[in-house]
Amino acid sequence: EQALYLKSPEIPTAENFDELLDKFGGASFSAEPDSWNLDTDAQNSSEANETSRYEYGVPVQTEDAFLRLPSPVVSSWCSDANPAGFLVNQATKCIRSVSVEKCDSIQALSMLFYINSSILASVFQVNITVQSIVVQSVNGMRTLLSSSEALRLPMVLDELCINAVLGVNYHITHTDTGEIIEAAAAFVLGAISREALSIEQSFEISFTQENTQPVPLSGNPGYVVGLPVRAGFQPQGYPFPAAFLFASLALSSNKHSQLTVLHSTSTQDCLAAQGARAPVLFGYNMISGCKLRITAAMKCQPLAQTLLDVLKGQSFPEYVASFGNSQAQDVLDWVPITQLHISEQMISHALQSSCQIPVSLGIEVKWTKYGSLVNPQARIVNVTATITSTTLKQLPSGREKIIPITSSVVFTDISSPAEPSYKAWPTINIKLPFDFFYPFV
Repeated sequence: EQALYLKSPEIPTAENFDELLDKFGGASFSAEPDSWNLDTDAQNSSEANETSRYEYGVPVQTEDAFLRLPSPVVSSWCSDANPAGFLVNQATKCIRSVSVEKCDSIQALSMLFYINSSILASVFQVNITVQSIVVQSVNGMRTLLSSSEALRLPMVLDELCINAVLGVNYHITHTDTGEIIEAAAAFVLGAISREALSIEQSFEISFTQENTQPVPLSGNPGYVVGLPVRAGFQPQGYPFPAAFLFASLALSSNKHSQLTVLHSTSTQDCLAAQGARAPVLFGYNMISGCKLRITAAMKCQPLAQTLLDVLKGQSFPEYVASFGNSQAQDVLDWVPITQLHISEQMISHALQSSCQIPVSLGIEVKWTKYGSLVNPQARIVNVTATITSTTLKQLPSGREKIIPITSSVVFTDISSPAEPSYKAWPTINIKLPFDFFYPFV
């Protein structure tokens, strides 16, 4: 009700002057009535719950400070002041000075330095558990310990510093709302000889959402030649138009979310090859096929649909990742697949005097070099899938016909040639008085 009208201002009197002075005499005051702030405590608790959830790139907090991921800063020496960012997969290597006599007192060589602080979560603290321990000998041989429950602390033994941390691999599990629910660390422990003045340490951290399987990448960021082309599709029933489909983009249901084509078999039988798929590898032109034996008893519509499933598979994707590391939430990193049908008739017509059946699928992938000339990254900019149909006439009774069915993939580099940029020569743009050369001109 108080939002529907403005209250008349209270007139100062001798009785209420002190009250009004306390309320409005400061540098600032609130014009909202006190009844509007009844749910302040509930709002504060809700905001506190929101701030406990991590966002992308925010440092992962622990009891004492933040989760450390040592890395080289200015030189190659390790700096322990580098925080691990949420959802930021990192891998670093750095050099750390050591002394065998003091190895048991150097914190960065102990497992406790990396797991003794719990990660702050929304309603509880997450302890960092030891996932595995690998022991490396002086000559480089590694052995996986059967039990990782007991901590192995660095100590001096026969002029060697054993159980020194050489590598740490963090694995963080989180929910879809940004809450960390599990943290684990895998260690590589090694021995340091007295002659060694420094060692190289490696650190890595990865994030995985719960109840999901990690999807292998095909490059970082650009595609690597020989790795599969990543693909996805639009979930069924999404109500928004095409411009808003990227927000609901899901990875393809085939193995590792890849773009696939027909896989040739030794029998060359299309009906037997149904379901056999081969991944499309970036940069590799491919061609595969099979043979279809057609009899007069075959019906047009089931035959055409079967061949379409052989060529496209059970779930042909609708989008392709433009980069090898494109994530589903990155709306601009996915390219829609343009599907063309070279046919004037629909393939669903009944088999009478003739029938339209698909006989080939051609996929053209256009890509370009992205980034600097020193380290260009392969980026897919366009994908076109063309289904070619042919007319199959009615066969006489008892006759058979064999037709080839083919699939092909072509990669086309559409990068513009690199051209050096030159600064334009300065031009003289001055205006002289009209009688400057008087009386000679």
